[in-house]
Amino acid sequence: LSVASVEDPVVMSKIRQNLREKHARHIADLRAYYDSEIQSLKQQLESSHRAAASEDLKKINQSLADRCDQLDAALNEASARIKALENKNNLLEKQVADWRERFYTISDNSKVLQERLEEMRTTHKEKDNTISRLKSRLKELEEAFEKAYKLSDNKNTRLQEENRMFQNLLGEYESLGKEHERVKDTLNTTENKLLDANTEISDLKRTILKLEAQLKQVEHENALKLRH
Repeated sequence: LSVASVEDPVVMSKIRQNLREKHARHIADLRAYYDSEIQSLKQQLESSHRAAASEDLKKINQSLADRCDQLDAALNEASARIKALENKNNLLEKQVADWRERFYTISDNSKVLQERLEEMRTTHKEKDNTISRLKSRLKELEEAFEKAYKLSDNKNTRLQEENRMFQNLLGEYESLGKEHERVKDTLNTTENKLLDANTEISDLKRTILKLEAQLKQVEHENALKLRH
């Protein structure tokens, strides 16, 4: 079975149904065969009892009785083995379903983290552009401030206003710088989570493949036992 087939619930349902039907047919055939064999031997035993009481016939009767016991024991052993294989097969199917559900959950979480990471990268890029524009504006204001200061000492009011604007821009620049650092830290944390999620997905894939191999081995053993 391939990973794609295992992930298809319809395919797995058909496989399980076919196995159950095959097991049921094999068990029915075995029971019919052994019941027929036992019935035949019992008839021979009854017939031999009625025929004569010689020593040879007694030995034959005892042999037939022993054969009946052996066939009964063989039938019980085969039925128990088939039941054990079916239980093991059902257990492996449940494990595969549980691991597949966990794999889907982690895959969905990984997609969500990837989307959040892309959004944060976009926001980070936009804030970088904003900081660049503020740096350019800040440089222009510094140049204008120095030029105005050199032109005249009588323009104190204008210089004070520009100085106030400069301080405001400087405060906004520092605030954006801090926000930029926080965004970078969050971005690094999200990338680490995404890496952990991808690692766990890889582990789950290997586990699913291992369980599939075990399931195939159990089915092979079951088929060999049934043929035997």
